[in-house]
Amino acid sequence: MIRTSKSQIGKDVKESIKAIREHTSSRPRLAVILGSGLGEFADTLKDSTRIRTSSIPHYPRSTVSGHEGKLIFGRLDSIKILVFQGRVHFYETGDLETALYPIRVAHALGITKLIVTNAAGGISSELHPGDLMIITDQINLSFERAYTTRADRVRNKGLYDKELRNFIEEVAREKDIPIREGVYCGLKGPSYETAAEIRMARHIGADAVGMSTVNEVSLAVSLGMRVAGISCITNLSTGISDQKLSHGEVTEVANLVKHLFASLLEGVIKVIGRS
Repeated sequence: MIRTSKSQIGKDVKESIKAIREHTSSRPRLAVILGSGLGEFADTLKDSTRIRTSSIPHYPRSTVSGHEGKLIFGRLDSIKILVFQGRVHFYETGDLETALYPIRVAHALGITKLIVTNAAGGISSELHPGDLMIITDQINLSFERAYTTRADRVRNKGLYDKELRNFIEEVAREKDIPIREGVYCGLKGPSYETAAEIRMARHIGADAVGMSTVNEVSLAVSLGMRVAGISCITNLSTGISDQKLSHGEVTEVANLVKHLFASLLEGVIKVIGRS
């Protein structure tokens, strides 16, 4: 599903929204994208409407284990929320606009605040498998950039909203959940990075590395959304650890911390949703 025309993207998004509106009239302002192995959080929502992405015209299909492929409209207490259960990575299609299609759908649905989560490899010596990390900034080594109009371009400001980051810190402190902060580095994938590439990423300031998020966040902010990001550190990157990396390890560690992650995310949504 390759999109090369801005006008065609717009038409496709309108058709997707029309199909979604046949299932729900809910109009949340807050959305969450759930990364690898973190999808079970969506099961905690009340009064939920679940829409399989395979039923939405033009919506991309995820092919990666741990990414369900559902849009879930629900409620956490009185807060309406949209959860993207699973994401599509650039490496699955080789087309950036396909990977970014969910962000355009979120914008068209009226989302103004976005929480992005992912599974990441730890580079910093301060990070260990099972840690949760607030993303303070990002390094985009995918060398890709989303289509935006002149009015949409990101002005000179941070991508990760400082107030939202502070909310995450406050919730973690209140719930006594250990939390780290760091810079996320995004690459295309699908192969894991070499030890030399990890040394390079560390040298230029990265604390964690993964294969998503950076272009999603850039587009979301350019479209006017306020964004917060949380990484679940599921492994130590190549050269940091001698252990062979695998997607199975990623989902296994994410599963071990899913209750802690869910507790943090629940508290964050309640604070952000009321702000």
